[in-house]
Amino acid sequence: MRTTLTLDDDVAILVQEEVRRSGGSFKGTVNNLLRRGLMAEEKRSEQAPFVVEPLFMGVNPGQNYDNIAALLEELEGPYHR
Repeated sequence: MRTTLTLDDDVAILVQEEVRRSGGSFKGTVNNLLRRGLMAEEKRSEQAPFVVEPLFMGVNPGQNYDNIAALLEELEGPYHR
């Protein structure tokens, strides 16, 4: 398929660098880069979302977790910063 494509200046520079690095043609390099980018999108969408599993670490009696600065000072001393 033949089409006209306008590239942003920064993208054109990156494509030209890849052409020099790979030794391929401009057309082949653009096709390879587009193919890799499109395949990466497919792979990314196939992955299951990352889920954080919370771990209950308990609450120590007598410590106030509402004021983190006071808690740090109590646990690590006045020079915790």
